[in-house]
Amino acid sequence: MNRRQLLSSAAVLPAAVLPAAVLPAAVLPAANFAMPAAAKDLPKQIKITGLETDLLRNQPREPNYDAIHALGVDSGSVVLRIKTDAGITGWASTSFGMIGGGPRVVQTILEHEVKPVILGKDPAFPRGIRSELWKALEYHGVGGVAHFAISATDIAIWDILGKAAGMPVWKMLGAYRDRMPVYSMCGWYYDNDQDLSKYKRQMDAAFSQGYRAVKIKTGRFSLDDDVRRIRAALDMAGKGRRVLVDANQVFNRNEALRRGRVYQEMGCFWYEEPLPPHDMEGYAELARELDIRIATGENLYTKYAFAELIARRGADVVQPDNRRAGGVTEWMEIAAIADGYGLELASHGGGSTNLNMLLAMPNAIYMETSGPHKMIEGEVLAPQEAGMSSETPRSQIEKNKIG
Repeated sequence: MNRRQLLSSAAVLPAAVLPAAVLPAAVLPAANFAMPAAAKDLPKQIKITGLETDLLRNQPREPNYDAIHALGVDSGSVVLRIKTDAGITGWASTSFGMIGGGPRVVQTILEHEVKPVILGKDPAFPRGIRSELWKALEYHGVGGVAHFAISATDIAIWDILGKAAGMPVWKMLGAYRDRMPVYSMCGWYYDNDQDLSKYKRQMDAAFSQGYRAVKIKTGRFSLDDDVRRIRAALDMAGKGRRVLVDANQVFNRNEALRRGRVYQEMGCFWYEEPLPPHDMEGYAELARELDIRIATGENLYTKYAFAELIARRGADVVQPDNRRAGGVTEWMEIAAIADGYGLELASHGGGSTNLNMLLAMPNAIYMETSGPHKMIEGEVLAPQEAGMSSETPRSQIEKNKIG
């Protein structure tokens, strides 16, 4: 008897002659469904009761550059706190490296669009909340800054769930490892650095801090300049350490292929974002033509864009960004799609939120970061605090708050 025949017969047989396995719960003896004793002691359902934001503006600093951007001149962030009736607050923040007005737009979406949707909701339903936010925001789209707001909301909700459970979120998600390989994003372009002294100083610091891989920017100037920068990085790295290159969307298909062949020949580990994110056909062409890993994804929004890129075979390493790609809920789905195709994953950006997610992904190979970290053989250890470890220090809020 197959499943359909069994269910059909169950509809006409008396309950007394059916095996317990096919009986609806309502007709089984009550003793079989007695609530476990421990469940009686669980706290009541948690409800979201409030949403607060702080708008921060970072102090300007000496700029650094990639192929198309100047970073550090005008940047800021939004800090999000979601309150609950259990006294637990979920934290998240979302940042902009170069758009002065971006954070205020995200703050407005959070305060006026997101807040009415999530008030009264149970944070134990992050996928349901995500679905309702998509419906509420779909008229003006769920990409762009609207998705920055959705992503921050999801991260804060998972922070609540981890704190309520008393464990870090990477364990709640089903941990794969308890430490994560990292690379240092340190090879920027700098003003007045024709001799590469500033560039080399940053890489030397990264290797001294224990990194076993560094990423450098390419594509701002000529191919000869790229070769000079890559050669300097490889010489400093020496044997057993990796150099990754990042072109930040600057090339067309022909130039991307021309330079990619040189990067590949020089021994770079991966070739990141050579083309604009919408040129998925171009990424597929590069992936077919080159042996070097093609890495991209930081400017893709939602699992649907990643699914298209992956189905086209346009990347070897997918790189979600926790502001654009989504929060924990979306990231875990993106990772599963990539893993199903046998692809690797690395984060765009670092910090505790990325780390909590990456530790639960079997196909994650790197977290991007910079600066000093406590490392063991080029890997950072898992956070042990309950939640996402996503709280912004009060001192930072007080120093940079503008609204």
